[in-house]
Amino acid sequence: MKIVFFGTPQFAVPTLEKLLNHSEFDVLAVVTQPDKRRERGNKLTPTPVKAIATAHNLPVWQPERVKKDTETLTKLKQLDADVFVVVAYGQILSAKILNMPKLACINVHGSILPKYRGAAPIQWCLYNGERETGITTMLMDVGMDTGAMLQIVTTPIGLLDNAQDLADRLAEIGGDLLVETLLKLEGKEIQPIPQDNLAATYAPLIQKQDYALDWSKSAIQLHNQIRGFYPNCTATFRNNLLKITASAPLGSVSDCDLPPELQELVHKLPDLSNTSDRPGVVVSIAKGIGAIVQTGEGLLLLREIQLAGKRPQSGWDFVNGTRLTVGEVFGTGS
Repeated sequence: MKIVFFGTPQFAVPTLEKLLNHSEFDVLAVVTQPDKRRERGNKLTPTPVKAIATAHNLPVWQPERVKKDTETLTKLKQLDADVFVVVAYGQILSAKILNMPKLACINVHGSILPKYRGAAPIQWCLYNGERETGITTMLMDVGMDTGAMLQIVTTPIGLLDNAQDLADRLAEIGGDLLVETLLKLEGKEIQPIPQDNLAATYAPLIQKQDYALDWSKSAIQLHNQIRGFYPNCTATFRNNLLKITASAPLGSVSDCDLPPELQELVHKLPDLSNTSDRPGVVVSIAKGIGAIVQTGEGLLLLREIQLAGKRPQSGWDFVNGTRLTVGEVFGTGS
């Protein structure tokens, strides 16, 4: 089966690697986003997909706008591929491109469709506190993740999973599912299933304001925001902006989902459930772990924090480094 692969971030790499390592598939070329300059050093950096493709001596095309790039369109047509595989490419494909392959244009999407169509399905499913997600392979059409579904694999979401953890797991699942889908599609063993558009939800691009932590929210809402939009959620402390990169909600219905060491911490804590402190106030410090902050509803343990210009550090190192004390206040991010 002759394949052209469209993809850009690390999430797409396992799928490309599985195709390259399978005897039934011949990856003819790779289409990925243009190289970008890194903040430090301002050097052009290849996309993760390009790095893999280059290592395998594959042709790599990086048009600014693929559907408007006549040179790339001509090359794609000339390849006469059986299938185009698309995994987090980052550009919308035109009907002209979708109609080029002989068999199909197939997308690997990081949600259980029709839920979380769009650019950031992993992040928004965590933000919304979902307990399960998955990978859907589908036939592409001109809509935004609206094509008929081919196969779905689900996976549970742990309370402390963040967007990176989940993306890594789903990327591996996606690679395996894509291989299975291609083989079954070629053997005519799959019947595409139309999506229920009435059940669709959307996962738009994340905006800067989505990162700001508002301590009047509940502990579980803040925790889901922190892990969903990892590692970028912001708060203020002593008038300085910082990032909260890992947390845990305490004293709530989610306690049973915490790892044993944090369940033990909850049992050892003094009764803080009836505290009258305003949201954002440090009400206790868990020795060896970090600060415990009052929220609009419940308590939030700050497990990892990143100061501006520094690497992330454990909540306990932050406590010691800043000599944080009970009664100090974390403010809303920006």
